[in-house]
Amino acid sequence: MFHQVRPWAERGFAPNRLLEITPGFLDAVIVRLKALGFVIVDIDRALTMIGEGAEKPFAVLTFDDGYKDTRDFALPILEKHSAPFTMYATTGFAERTARLWWVELEEAIARLPHIRIAGFDLPAASAAEKNAAFATLYANLIAGSEKRLLATVADLVRAAGIDARSIPDNLCLDWAGIEAMSRHELCTIGVHTLTHPRLGKLDEAEMRRELADSCASIEAHIGRPAVHLAYPVGNPIAAGAREFQAAVELGFKSAVTTRPGMIFPAHDARRTALPRLSINGHWQSLDFVEILLSGAPFAVWNRGRLVA
Repeated sequence: MFHQVRPWAERGFAPNRLLEITPGFLDAVIVRLKALGFVIVDIDRALTMIGEGAEKPFAVLTFDDGYKDTRDFALPILEKHSAPFTMYATTGFAERTARLWWVELEEAIARLPHIRIAGFDLPAASAAEKNAAFATLYANLIAGSEKRLLATVADLVRAAGIDARSIPDNLCLDWAGIEAMSRHELCTIGVHTLTHPRLGKLDEAEMRRELADSCASIEAHIGRPAVHLAYPVGNPIAAGAREFQAAVELGFKSAVTTRPGMIFPAHDARRTALPRLSINGHWQSLDFVEILLSGAPFAVWNRGRLVA
């Protein structure tokens, strides 16, 4: 699982760095995967290998959200290695109608010397204070509803004088960009909802609309079925049994979470609840990646269970 891939701009306050790696590290990860004997396949081939069994370990490279840097920085590296990949697109980001609220939160705190909003009174003059303020706000907001989260961040963005609409415009591909990517022989376009909500926080009808309408919109733009899904945020709060079953009923062939784990034959019966190995921007270490690829940490974290 990857998010942003772009050259690193050094800064003391970068709370979303876990979602960002450098192009050089992406290249190194692919080289190491191949050196360890992994074959890189597209998501459709992976599903066949899960069902039929695989002679070699395999990996699917996935990129969430639909960032411009997937095209600008990741794609040349993927082309160099002839590595297929899946890009999960959020339709609202392409249309500039949905909000990358975690980026809004970072940019607002970066501008403000003090946070006074929604009952919070937090110093934010130094990088250390800004990091502490982000952590406090993030933890509090993520525990509540989508409505409260978005409203509070919107208030903070207004206080900082930021145009929230400029963020997806700066960071994300528009429909023309997504359509162009869909025509690339290495790329599979997947679905990542309309507005990037935590689906588990929505009622049943709204959850299904996020899945079905985003799928229909993507299919209309790329001219082919979009049958692979990534749940936004993807943790147990954001995606659980209700969402897994909805994905089946709506016709998705696969759906990926952010739950950590490796793929096993038992996942053939759980294709809409697949785990992923996250390449974290805070840990851009090939040794760390190799330890994860061994599966040993997941065996400990998941208490020996192959399938959650």
